[in-house]
Amino acid sequence: MSDSLATVKNSIQEYLETLPKQTFDKLYTQPATCLAALRLLPPVAKQIVMRLLYTQRPVLKADVEAWCFQEHRSDLRDSLKKLAKMNICTETGSEHLQINRIFQENMHNALVGGGTHASFGKPADTQDKYEVDIPFLDRYASEAWEAVLHYLVGTPTEKRPKAVGRLLVASGLQEQDGRSGVTDDERTMITSKGFQFLLLDVNVQVWSLLLQYLELAERQLQMDIVEVLNFLFQVGSLELGQSYSIDPLTDTQKMVLEDLKWFGLFYQRKKKSSRFYPTRMATSLTSGSMIAARKPEEGHGYIIVETNYRIYAYTESPLQIAILSLFVSLQARFQNMVVGLITRDGVRDALAKGITADQIITYLTAHAHPEMRKQSPILPETVVDQIRLWEMERNRLRVSRAYMYNDFPDIQEYKQLSDYAEPFGAILWKNDKKRILVVTEEGHEQVKAFKKRKQAAKGIPGSGGHGRAQASPLPSR
Repeated sequence: MSDSLATVKNSIQEYLETLPKQTFDKLYTQPATCLAALRLLPPVAKQIVMRLLYTQRPVLKADVEAWCFQEHRSDLRDSLKKLAKMNICTETGSEHLQINRIFQENMHNALVGGGTHASFGKPADTQDKYEVDIPFLDRYASEAWEAVLHYLVGTPTEKRPKAVGRLLVASGLQEQDGRSGVTDDERTMITSKGFQFLLLDVNVQVWSLLLQYLELAERQLQMDIVEVLNFLFQVGSLELGQSYSIDPLTDTQKMVLEDLKWFGLFYQRKKKSSRFYPTRMATSLTSGSMIAARKPEEGHGYIIVETNYRIYAYTESPLQIAILSLFVSLQARFQNMVVGLITRDGVRDALAKGITADQIITYLTAHAHPEMRKQSPILPETVVDQIRLWEMERNRLRVSRAYMYNDFPDIQEYKQLSDYAEPFGAILWKNDKKRILVVTEEGHEQVKAFKKRKQAAKGIPGSGGHGRAQASPLPSR
């Protein structure tokens, strides 16, 4: 399993595990959702489900443990915990396991094509005179997703609905740009989290936004989260290139379809069209297959960095050029190349947006030209060091919440507390001459507990009386 696919699955599972049992029971009434849930499980958990799927009575836990070798028992126990959190398999008593009957019934239907409802979508039953093919859908998805990334970077290529901007802000990928004093909702800028988002695989990017969309749908849009999830899991099982009728969709699911069109998951010729086409981005949601949302050549490195801080980027992509412009001062643009310079002002502008030096270095390394990859290290050390120095120059002052201990009656008590706090890094600053200790907010509770134990051993009240060392919270800015 690729790292990106593992990240996607973990993110979805973490979200699903927060749902109440009643929600799972509603979700599992749809065969497509049951199949999607099975796909998200780790291999051992899948084996457990498939073995329990055709059982009619609870199974002894001892029998389940006998299904694997002793050295893999920890994997088995972890899988059982995950199945319990997903409400697929639960303990009955202390010795038995039982599969969720609702899940069992509809998983049967998913495997044998049973049931009468359109859980896996209803193909349009009339010929589409404006029929589109798979290459068209791939281009459409790529252009729509790039438009979202352009919006994130701050170089929108076309007007996007406000819902796109709200989702990016809610996800922490953008924030209101307060530097100019303008409070207009349209004035947003990319954040450190947003720049990190650009480094992710497309699968991870899509699911990151979808998970945030789920939270918004439930919290702000008052949508039925069961209908939203069922629709997302349904489209993961649809056929690429096939058109589907919108008639079986609920009003909530039609709203989701309208919202997610702007992200390239669906193609609908007109808003009132009676059919829609899922793109590769949608049909790959639960399968983990590669998404053709970017042009293949973008996977190759295109950036050359010289020791004099000059950058040559062999690309025609407006998006890649826009990303570079976040921290590079562009000087010239040719048909298939741009030339720029890494400058102090350019890097400081990026740092002001929350982008870190490590993120800049990671981006340059990830997109380094094949010629750059022949050397080690890939990037010139002078350039890497200078980018980090510019960040250190900006971050010389760091503000932290802390507690100050003073009024020690003698040097011995001061020394005891200092010697106790120092090994686990709780001391931010100290002055031996004035007997003052400043400890971190995280270490304060441990230090306070140690002080109370010492005072109790001496028969002194734990709260500290007159003349005992006192802790005062220091204000943070």
